[in-house]
Amino acid sequence: MLGTLKQQAKQLKGEVLALYFAYRNPRTPWYAKVWAACVVAYALSPIDLIPDFIPVLGYLDDLVLVPLGIVLAVKMIPETIMIASRARAQALIGERKPANWIAAGIIILVWLLLLWLIAARVLNILKA
Repeated sequence: MLGTLKQQAKQLKGEVLALYFAYRNPRTPWYAKVWAACVVAYALSPIDLIPDFIPVLGYLDDLVLVPLGIVLAVKMIPETIMIASRARAQALIGERKPANWIAAGIIILVWLLLLWLIAARVLNILKA
C-alpha cells in the first residue's frame, strides 16, 4: 500500500510539473493558463486552504483539491500540448529534481500579500 501511495505521489508531482510547462506554452488557451497557474501555485504553496495540522481534514484538501484541479486543467488544455508537457516533465524529473526558488518566493510573497490585505480589511471593519 505504501508503495502505491508513493507511486501516486510521484505521478501527481509529474502532472503538476507538466501543467507548469503547459501553462508556459503559447498555444494553451488563456482560461486554461489561468486555471493551471492556480493549480500549480496551490500545489506548490506551503500554505494550504485547510492547515495540515488539523487531523484528517488537513490532508483532505491535498488528497482531493489538487487532483481535482489537475483533472480539470488537463481537460481544458489541448491533448497535444499535454503530451508534450508530460514528456518534458518526465525528462526533467529523470535528470534532476526540479527546484525553482524564484517561483517559490513569488508564491510565498503572494500569500503574504493576501494575508496582509485580509488583516488590513478586518482591522478596518473592527475600527468602524
